[in-house]
Amino acid sequence: MQAQSSGDLPLSRKRKRDGSNGEMEEGERTGKIPRCTVGLRQPAPFSDELEPADKPYKRVSMDEAKQGTSPDRPVRVYADGIFDVFHSGHARALMQAKCLFPNTHLIVGVCNDDLTHKYKGFTVMNEDERYDAVSHCRYVDEIVRDAPWTLTHEFLTKHRIDFVAHDDIPYSSAGSDDVYKHIKAAGMFAPTQRTEGISTSDIITRIVRDYDVYVRRNLQRGYTAKELNVSFINEKKYHLQERVDKVKRRVRDVEEKSKEFVQKVEEKSIDLIQKWEEKSREFIGNFLQMFGPEGALKHMLKEGKGRMLQAISPRHSPSSSPTREERSPSPTFRLPFFSRTSPPPSPHHSGARGYLISEDDEE
Repeated sequence: MQAQSSGDLPLSRKRKRDGSNGEMEEGERTGKIPRCTVGLRQPAPFSDELEPADKPYKRVSMDEAKQGTSPDRPVRVYADGIFDVFHSGHARALMQAKCLFPNTHLIVGVCNDDLTHKYKGFTVMNEDERYDAVSHCRYVDEIVRDAPWTLTHEFLTKHRIDFVAHDDIPYSSAGSDDVYKHIKAAGMFAPTQRTEGISTSDIITRIVRDYDVYVRRNLQRGYTAKELNVSFINEKKYHLQERVDKVKRRVRDVEEKSKEFVQKVEEKSIDLIQKWEEKSREFIGNFLQMFGPEGALKHMLKEGKGRMLQAISPRHSPSSSPTREERSPSPTFRLPFFSRTSPPPSPHHSGARGYLISEDDEE
């Protein structure tokens, strides 16, 4: 009888808007949810702590409940369950029950440990813990402790119940194919939807599946092996596993840091290689520009060589200068010039000079 359901309620914050083509498109709601002016400050009360009603009980019909035309009171909806390890599936089931009608007073029945262990099995939380957990759900208006496993007419009349909310799946238990069969026949059943993927059994399955992880976790947090019902050998095994895991985590951290370091070195190496390539291209270009076949150095050498040859080689006579044959013979007036500046010649030289002069005269 554990209520673990969820409704098809408008919980999404998306709405449809007109698109560019005139069709409706889904988009995020632009407005904000208004703040609640009245917050819940106390848990829901228990039914045996409330004052008895002073007016006679008259059940509300389904049409009156849906239209909100009940005479002078809200529609009283009852939802029961075990609610062990209270989770979001329970909360969604109660939210659906609360939202079945415009004006709803939600009564939640919680079975005690004896009935639960007899028909359902052993629970993680005891009955007092389960009562307290449900009382702090915001959708609950009233709690019935020691709820019956099968609802009777006397129980429905005592608590002035109009409708019973539960998922529509047949609930076989206590020798019955469906414990809500007579409620459905009386027209008092209001179906809700289950929340898939979440239940108390699923949570317990997760814990059992990862039993070693949670035992080691609690040992690390200060719980003793006796409190966890763990043997001495298993305790030492878990401590050893924890130390091994610490070493693994350290090695993993070192590996990650090493990878980061290597990655940084690779990035810097790539940058250096790129810079080296750029500088090498620039250097080669400058070298070829200076020492290449058409480089500046070759032009400089050519210019220097030309200047040196021009400076060393004698200048050629102009082409218009007269030849030796066209030249006039040496004038005789140079002899006195030589005689004035030179020492007196010897007789031999005088004869020779006279001979040369006579030859010139003959020519």
